[in-house]
Order: sequence, then structure tokens, then C-alpha cells
Amino acid sequence: MASPPPNSWIERVGDTAGVVWRMLDANGPMTLAKVVKATVQPRDVVMLALGWLAREDKILIEDDGRKRVVSLR
Repeated sequence: MASPPPNSWIERVGDTAGVVWRMLDANGPMTLAKVVKATVQPRDVVMLALGWLAREDKILIEDDGRKRVVSLR
């Protein structure tokens, strides 16, 4: 099985970043586990999307005991 072309991965991660941002905007802070579950995307794609948003300084990721909570800046 061949891997998808690089641009399709970037597009997928960018689209997922948009989904995550809108979800946090509508629902407020969420744990990483809830973000992954709510997006219905593979965990690695969601993590890449969160990295994208973090690099753009759009989100905060904070430790809360054993959980990590994601919120918009």
C-alpha cells in the first residue's frame, strides 16, 4: 500500500486543525482524550493538528493532574 502524497497529509492535518479549533470554540476546554474522540480522526492526525495550532499560538495545552487540557488562547 502506497502512502498518500505529502500535500494530502498537510491538507488532512490542516482540515483537522480547523475542526479542533471550531470544536474548542463551541465547547470550551477539553481533555486531549475527548478531543481525539470527538474529532473521529486517528490520534496521530489529531496530535499533528494540535501541534499546528500550538505553533500558530492558537491553543494552550496545560497539565491537570494526569490529564492534559486543551483550550483556545
